[in-house]
Amino acid sequence: MSIRPIKRIVQSRPTIEGAGVRLRRAFGFGDTSEFDPFLLLDDFRNENPEDYLRGFPWHPHRGIETITYVLAGTVAHGDSLGNKGSLGAGDVQWMTAGRGILHQEMPQGDPAGRMHGFQLWANLPASLKMTAPRYQDVKAADIPEVVDDDGTRARVICGEFWGRTGPVEGVAADPRYVDVAVPAGLRKRIPVDRTRHVFAYVFDGSGSFRDASAPRQVLTERVTPAAAGDAGYDPAGNRSLVLFDRGDEIVVQAGEEGIRFLLVSGKPLEEPVAWYGPIVMNTQAELEQAFNELHDGTFIR
Repeated sequence: MSIRPIKRIVQSRPTIEGAGVRLRRAFGFGDTSEFDPFLLLDDFRNENPEDYLRGFPWHPHRGIETITYVLAGTVAHGDSLGNKGSLGAGDVQWMTAGRGILHQEMPQGDPAGRMHGFQLWANLPASLKMTAPRYQDVKAADIPEVVDDDGTRARVICGEFWGRTGPVEGVAADPRYVDVAVPAGLRKRIPVDRTRHVFAYVFDGSGSFRDASAPRQVLTERVTPAAAGDAGYDPAGNRSLVLFDRGDEIVVQAGEEGIRFLLVSGKPLEEPVAWYGPIVMNTQAELEQAFNELHDGTFIR
């Protein structure tokens, strides 16, 4: 077995999307080849309703799948096919946009005003870009949770992990999407598929991910102003994206409060990407066709 070295650790960056939703983007837009087949990961976490209530009004998608995972609050959704519903804490929605769909997502906070969730975009291969749209809505109670002997917990959203299989199925990227929580002070080895791109996104607690030679701590954004001469980052973990290189497993050392992170992997498509906003195709001509169809009203088929 070989431990995956760390290629890069970066902080998610403040971004405004939709009708004015303030969120953090871990990666997305530009060159995302190192994350192939994934295109974007957003962390929408806020305690101020003014920063998220305007939501994501009607907008199109084509050529991708969007995965929404809610931890706090709710997200009301609807689409051009007549589907509508609400995602609550712990729920997941996996939407295959395929040949085209219009939808909206409107977040609401919990009784304390808190809203927290993630949206991940997965690319579709050329052969499935124009497939029929579909939804997979999964309630929290239907997502298996595995507890290892050492207390490590894993919610298996998609793919196989520790002998359990997540309820989301039939996804082109054949991903593994797991919410992992490692107890305080524990060092945990987690096997991963050597052929896949793998990343972790830390959203609670602290710790360090260790490569084959030496430990490398996860960095987090400093809440208080940096001291003179300080780079502005402390060892911790919140809102840190860890991109791994090749190997059969990763190793994480949990800090004093434990550590919780999304562990995501998928098979690279290795196809050309033509991308503008919410539409992702393989060629510029296909991209232009999609926007022409939006303009003339033939986008939804």
